[in-house]
Amino acid sequence: MIDARKQDRLTLALGIAVFAFAGLCWFYALKFAPPDAAQGEVYRIIYFHVPSAITAFLSSAVLAVLSLWTLFKRSPTAAVWSKASAEVGLIFTVLTLVTGSIWGRPTWGVWWDWDARLTTTLLLALLYAGYLIFTSSMSPGPQRDRMSAALGVIIGLDVPIIYKSVTWWRTLHQPPSLLRSGGSSMDPDMVKILMTCLVAMILIGAWLLWTRSVNLKLQASIEEHSHSVHSH
Repeated sequence: MIDARKQDRLTLALGIAVFAFAGLCWFYALKFAPPDAAQGEVYRIIYFHVPSAITAFLSSAVLAVLSLWTLFKRSPTAAVWSKASAEVGLIFTVLTLVTGSIWGRPTWGVWWDWDARLTTTLLLALLYAGYLIFTSSMSPGPQRDRMSAALGVIIGLDVPIIYKSVTWWRTLHQPPSLLRSGGSSMDPDMVKILMTCLVAMILIGAWLLWTRSVNLKLQASIEEHSHSVHSH
């Protein structure tokens, strides 16, 4: 019990530190980052939007790796972490869509357009939600883990499509500004602030992933204990 309490206090302390760091990053980005020559002040939402998108994509990569591990190693622990990563991925995908719409209204004149990148990102959110609904609707066991893992691999395959959508199809989105041939087109100061905000968002995602996986493992052990009691 003492160890569990220490772990809870440590998790809480880490969470406070991570969110405080993120808050400082976004405050600096909103207050002190230089304005964009073309977009003015509205561009500042990228310091939240882009890190949210990348964290959502990283969550899908984690989900795909854990899903493959579940398929080949039959690991219940990997299945628990997979569900946690899907939950975190859904949160950040929704944040990506919301902040993208906020940015799109003054920039494109519309809240939403069936743009290739928007549509494939919406598909990612629907896949995450479908994964979670599917895992919650089935009885715990190896069959659920295997079927969920197969869906997790499919979710991971959507991310390269999202990334390449701006070059494969005509889209309202601008081409990549950071990872492109010839180097970044962004101001170096903007890049530094964006990378710092990205680190902060990934740390938030990692903290949420860890916290949720611990809760899911505890929930699974309680359900297993309850099932064994009722069976006897």
